[in-house]
Amino acid sequence: MQKHRTITGKIQYTSRKEGREGADRGRETFMWTHHSDGKKTLRAHCEIDEPDPTVMRDITYSLDENDRPMDCLVRLTVGDEFMGAGLFIIGEDTIECESYGPSIGRVSQSKKIGGAFDGFGTHPIVADAYITRKIDRSKGFHSRPFRCFLPSPDHRGATPPLIAETTLQLGYVGDETVTVPAGTFECHKFQFTDEDGDMVGVSGEAHPPYEMWVTADEDAIFVQGGVGGYMQTWYELVELER
Repeated sequence: MQKHRTITGKIQYTSRKEGREGADRGRETFMWTHHSDGKKTLRAHCEIDEPDPTVMRDITYSLDENDRPMDCLVRLTVGDEFMGAGLFIIGEDTIECESYGPSIGRVSQSKKIGGAFDGFGTHPIVADAYITRKIDRSKGFHSRPFRCFLPSPDHRGATPPLIAETTLQLGYVGDETVTVPAGTFECHKFQFTDEDGDMVGVSGEAHPPYEMWVTADEDAIFVQGGVGGYMQTWYELVELER
């Protein structure tokens, strides 16, 4: 008999732009596998319908028993055309990438990590929530610089998979009870901000403030959240089984 624990769910993407409030703009399905040795694997399928070009992303991402990234496989379609696929291997001191796509050909990369880092930003919303486990809530409400590597600096992750790096500010800002279509949950509330304009996407704009509510338990499941500024997006957990 299998010894792992499985969590599955679905997140709905909607718009908060003027004239499109509540309009459907995409969806995300996910499955977490929690193994008995403490390691975890996330499988996520993301579809962004709006704005054009559409984006479809599949990722398989694994972490060790200390929540340190181990590896990540990304496959990306933009405008319903293949954009690229890449495998990232996160070692003790180095991140390696093997990637290919129509605009980049075949690429092999190796980058020194150069000190402490907080995680690997894979772009699915459910992964954004889990990475908040890295902030020490025992310090109370506060924020700190949050160093991450990621497969694309674009705000929608819509560029060929290659090693990128960013430092955002992550803040723990409170606790709330939140009700969404998937149920009612006790949550921690967090906010990502790009105060230094470190993560400028293909739009040429810094990433707007990003608020999220995450289950107040070890699973750290995304419950609801949204991005302001030019993006004006909203996300809600609509299905959950665990």
